[in-house]
Amino acid sequence: MTVHGLPDPQQMAAQARTRGGRLRMLLVVAACAAPVLASYFTFYVIQPRGQAYGELIEPTVDLPEQLSLHDLDGKPVAAATLKGQWLLTLVQSGDCDLACEKQLFMQRQLREMLGKERDKVDKLLLLADDLALKPELQKALAQGVAVTVLRAPRAELEAWLKPAAGTALRDHLFVVDPMGRWMLRSPATPDPARVKADLNRLLKANAGWDKAGR
Repeated sequence: MTVHGLPDPQQMAAQARTRGGRLRMLLVVAACAAPVLASYFTFYVIQPRGQAYGELIEPTVDLPEQLSLHDLDGKPVAAATLKGQWLLTLVQSGDCDLACEKQLFMQRQLREMLGKERDKVDKLLLLADDLALKPELQKALAQGVAVTVLRAPRAELEAWLKPAAGTALRDHLFVVDPMGRWMLRSPATPDPARVKADLNRLLKANAGWDKAGR
């Protein structure tokens, strides 16, 4: 006569707890991801209020983790520290000319035009060379909500951000989302009001998960 062992109640309870824990973890992940996925679906697929003025980057391009960033004192800066905010990004030369200064003015005004949403947005200036910024410009960039100014090798920047055909990196404003994804490129010499409309749509689409401050 064969006697079959009965299941261990404690072992069964432990297995049930493990399955329950995994299920709860999957539900939490799904709950966190759903607003992000919904916002991207809204912006890229539904595209409320018409087409974007700037060029949507599809698929988006992730911020390279190994991007060789340095501050103006030469100290290395981890690329991951740029995440957590929308970035109005310009790529210029250290000898910033009049056209460069106009881009910086537009960048500042554009952020201010966002009103109460502006705290979700940072200004980023990437210098693609080792030329020194003029002291008066450096002082101006530090006033109010300072522009984050970093240096990076041009080749690395060109491997991440791309200009439109017939233009250069310096001609555009690049929009990077809080997850470090380059997702929008303005036309050359953009109309700030129309770029603002794009940003308003982005911020509205992401209102469910995007918070002010890094």
